[in-house]
Amino acid sequence: MRELKILAVVVALTLITYWGVEPFAHSQMHPAVSNSNFDFGKADAETSKVAVEKAQKALDEVQKNSDEKAINNAKADLAKAVKFEKTINVFWESNNEAINAKGDVANGQILVTSNCTACHSIESQGFPQIMDNATTAGAYGVTTPDLGSSGKLYTKEFLVAFIKNPALASKVSHKFEDGKAHPMPGYDWMSSQEIADMVAYLESIAPKEMTNKEVFVDSCQRCHGLKYADMKNGTMGAFTPAENIKSYMGKLPPDLSQYIISRGPDYLGKFINDPQKLLDGTAMPRVGLNQESQEQVIKYLEEIGASKKEEREELGPKFLIYLVIFAIFGFLWKASKWRDVH
Repeated sequence: MRELKILAVVVALTLITYWGVEPFAHSQMHPAVSNSNFDFGKADAETSKVAVEKAQKALDEVQKNSDEKAINNAKADLAKAVKFEKTINVFWESNNEAINAKGDVANGQILVTSNCTACHSIESQGFPQIMDNATTAGAYGVTTPDLGSSGKLYTKEFLVAFIKNPALASKVSHKFEDGKAHPMPGYDWMSSQEIADMVAYLESIAPKEMTNKEVFVDSCQRCHGLKYADMKNGTMGAFTPAENIKSYMGKLPPDLSQYIISRGPDYLGKFINDPQKLLDGTAMPRVGLNQESQEQVIKYLEEIGASKKEEREELGPKFLIYLVIFAIFGFLWKASKWRDVH
């Protein structure tokens, strides 16, 4: 009976740790953030509002200490947050006309091929890369994507926003201050109808279906590699050379081979959707993927980094059953051996 009491205590402490202490510790180290939101305008309105509230709370706290330097810094942070909230809301409101407009594919073709193909390839439409990846990265800091699949990968709202102002759309405007400029120029000088036409053309040439790997390659491989993508045929290196992407991003983007295990699908989904929510100030841009494409990226990372996931999950219940049976036999064996002693 004593052994059963000890077992009960161990089980209780284990469960308290697993369901109480560990989740609490995790919540303190990794505060919860809202789920992925593919309505980027609404998402930015919410996160910018939260940023203002957070900055106001920080100011209220430091004012209690009467530290003039800290108070001034907190006031500056609050003013910056308020300014960005106004800027981002005005920006998304200005996109509505183009988002709601019906695009003219023929005119969009003229606009895209005359404005975009100097930097971007569209292989499927007969516009190959003008420069190789290394040369392009040397010129812009990062290799430029082929636009053939953009109408499939990204939401219409994001494409409109990105064409108008890439830095604001991808939430990296903090990187381009003090005269710095995003490598892609904004086309906010175009009319809303012209931008809608460009998006309509990109959607018209996009493939109807893409494999998980194809989505990852077009969405992520410009910056991220996969060391363990294919042990038979080799690795999948980032298209942008390491020295260029490190200079452009501030640090070398991580290899994503095992990120599905170390971070998990929920974290990766939120991070792809809006990196700033999880890592404020990061150089990682919002990717802008639609929900289907984001799920395909995560699925591909599971195929690479967690290929044995189904086997592990299938083995789990069997192992637990084995432990229960083993524990029963162990208890009976102990009882039979110690019966005479007691």
